[in-house]
Amino acid sequence: MTPEIVRQLAPHGMLRAALNLSNFLLVSGKDAQGEHTGVAPDMARAIADRLGVGLKLVPYPSPGVLADAAGTDAWDICLIGAEPARAEKIAFTAAYVEIEATYLVPPGSPIRTIAEVDRPGVRIAVSQRSAYDLWLVRNIRHAQLVHEQGFDATFDMFVRDKLDAMASLRPRLLSDVQKMPGSRILDGQFTAIQQSVGTLKPHAEAAAFLRAFVEEAKASGFVKQRIDQHKIQGLSVAPAHTT
Repeated sequence: MTPEIVRQLAPHGMLRAALNLSNFLLVSGKDAQGEHTGVAPDMARAIADRLGVGLKLVPYPSPGVLADAAGTDAWDICLIGAEPARAEKIAFTAAYVEIEATYLVPPGSPIRTIAEVDRPGVRIAVSQRSAYDLWLVRNIRHAQLVHEQGFDATFDMFVRDKLDAMASLRPRLLSDVQKMPGSRILDGQFTAIQQSVGTLKPHAEAAAFLRAFVEEAKASGFVKQRIDQHKIQGLSVAPAHTT
């Protein structure tokens, strides 16, 4: 720990940690004081404790809006999926947790495997600018992506417009499949969304500190303890990062 690291991460005397409220696995509730709780807030609090400063949680409705605020002096660290489009402005750590992303298909769908989704004529519902949407935009070659804002609106569109598949996080799909009798969640994953800690790119010393902190948090069992404490299913500790 150096004064420069504290200056880079807490220039206003406290650590301002940006949270993505649409990720219900990482921001899973509120305490009696109305503060957001979950694995991501716990990570932010542990970082603030290590720095020896107070913590201010800065909530955003979606990761895209959060990423857009990079460089506006709105936050000091963020806890979102590390994606190349976001890494242009944000220096990310290796992932501390991973979330499997797959597809839901409607009743009677002929689609049986993930590979069958990326075909001409297939329309995929997806929450715009989510980490898995950014992956699909880069990797889907034949199917059409149809965007909405947020989990609920995307599911409503999927049902209303009779789309062929809906991309989402597997834990969320476990609840969505119950609302659509006869629908199926496809086995496997098209990607694993890796959730990381980020800070602004010019802050090289701070970024190095955060990378080391995340690896320590995984190795010590801290991340696993937080997952277990909040009883989160579908979230797993990311593998150790090796260089």
